[in-house]
Amino acid sequence: MALLGVKKRKICVVTTSRADYGLLYWLMKEIEGDPDLALSVIATGMHLAAAFGMTADVIEKDGFRIDKRIEMLLSSDSESGIVKSMGVAMISFADALKEIGPDIVVLLGDRFEIVPIALAAVVFRIPLAHIHGGETSQGAIDEVFRHSVTKMASIHFAATETYRKRILQMGEDPDVTFNFGAPGLDALYRLPLLDRNELESALRFKLEGIVAIVTYHPVTIEQGTAREQIDNLLAAIEASGIKAVFTKANADTGGSIINARVEEFCRANPHRFKLFDSLGQLKYLSCLKNLDLMLGNSSSGLIEAPSFGLPVVNIGKRQRGRMRAANVIDADTSTESIGEGIGRALSHDFRAGLETMGNPYDRFRDGKTSLRIKEKLKTIELSEDLIRKEFRDLA
Repeated sequence: MALLGVKKRKICVVTTSRADYGLLYWLMKEIEGDPDLALSVIATGMHLAAAFGMTADVIEKDGFRIDKRIEMLLSSDSESGIVKSMGVAMISFADALKEIGPDIVVLLGDRFEIVPIALAAVVFRIPLAHIHGGETSQGAIDEVFRHSVTKMASIHFAATETYRKRILQMGEDPDVTFNFGAPGLDALYRLPLLDRNELESALRFKLEGIVAIVTYHPVTIEQGTAREQIDNLLAAIEASGIKAVFTKANADTGGSIINARVEEFCRANPHRFKLFDSLGQLKYLSCLKNLDLMLGNSSSGLIEAPSFGLPVVNIGKRQRGRMRAANVIDADTSTESIGEGIGRALSHDFRAGLETMGNPYDRFRDGKTSLRIKEKLKTIELSEDLIRKEFRDLA
């Protein structure tokens, strides 16, 4: 119980998309439920785009109050459009941080949207807490964004010990660098997931036979490959005979090309394929629980899917460098390689080998990662030393 007259510590959580919101949800609930803390929420990026399902409305339906909705995405996903979007974010967050006045700003991941937010917080001398630092995704320019935010952050929550050590290798302070696991996995312990019949009803899509969950994002380190790569993936799916539930690509360069092609593909055969702007946390995780395999290059194939023993055909370079469990089958972007991956993922021998597999991102296996992060945010000393970072050389 908070003491009367004692100022609550204000934690500002910034969410940019359906993806990071699902990972931040339980941390937001923990902060909101603590009488000594005050939660502020800023929604930006894809949350405010109709093309991606206007998912800011989902945040409010979940019971959270959004303090600021910050429009930043321009209509173009070209390199120029993305840079201009980052500029809009920098200007807008200057006003938002000044008005809200948080004690700590929480950011997750590696997307371009969080870089200008981090820069603004540094200028305002607000400590940054960064979740999922130290990871690698060598097929995306997000690799650079993630490590840049790490160097701007004062508090670090890595998802594995390997990633924690990588943050220390970057000169960060071990006293404020923690490994509690991936907070998004808390939902697996706390959320009553749908069974296959309930999921079929929720999706309004028949889940007969073999059904895959498919998400393919642009490989942003490359130029001009999005159309060829998505066409190869769709050709492999068509030839395999399986059904598929698709979710849209992110608002990266080339994302609109992928989404338009998938929309056309699903429209041509609606009984076999269906595209969703956003599934939301419950339906998405229920897909991982109930469907037969995952295809694409989403990080959830490496982080969440192992907990369900779900076979994943990880395509191309986007997730190169990330830790993975035995459920991941790496394929290149050719139709032949993807098809071979699908065949292996559906084989009895491969699936039998996943029955005792653990998840390297689920350190404590108790669904309390978000609670541990919240406690650190609550108790860590907010001093000038936290802001005035010192490069720590390795012994």
